[in-house]
Amino acid sequence: MAAALAYRNAIISDLPKVVEIYNSSVASGMVTADTEPVTVQSRYAWFEAHNPETRPLWLVIEDDETVGWVSFQSFYDRPAYNATAEINIYLCPEKQNSGLGKQILQYAINMAPQLGIKTLIGYIFAHNEPTLRLFRSFWFEDWGTLPNIAMIEGEERTLKILGKRILP
Repeated sequence: MAAALAYRNAIISDLPKVVEIYNSSVASGMVTADTEPVTVQSRYAWFEAHNPETRPLWLVIEDDETVGWVSFQSFYDRPAYNATAEINIYLCPEKQNSGLGKQILQYAINMAPQLGIKTLIGYIFAHNEPTLRLFRSFWFEDWGTLPNIAMIEGEERTLKILGKRILP
């Protein structure tokens, strides 16, 4: 049976937990282009760019414990792109590869129309096969490839751009 997940809008006092979960992914070199852990202070502006109405940052709660987060970020920050958002999902290490990503992505897709989002975009490293499989299982399509654009642990890495139109 799938775990029962709850979602709530993050508040500023949640930022340390959000950063902790994010930083747990830095060392793997699979998920983020940050090569060193970030600080809570360095993420304030990013946090403030979210809002519950159109660009939420949701905590993912399982059994009263924060196990991850999902965020929607504006794409290219121009008015013509207001209906397009980048989606990011991060889970605690012990919850990765547990099937929660599927539940979270499905929830985000379902909620996108209420947020005014018609297009979702994911930026995923080409060597991050688990996340590519997750997004492709929800019919995200390959919309672009930026070859060897990032240097992570001394290796050039390719970034894939996956996109999905959300029908109301």
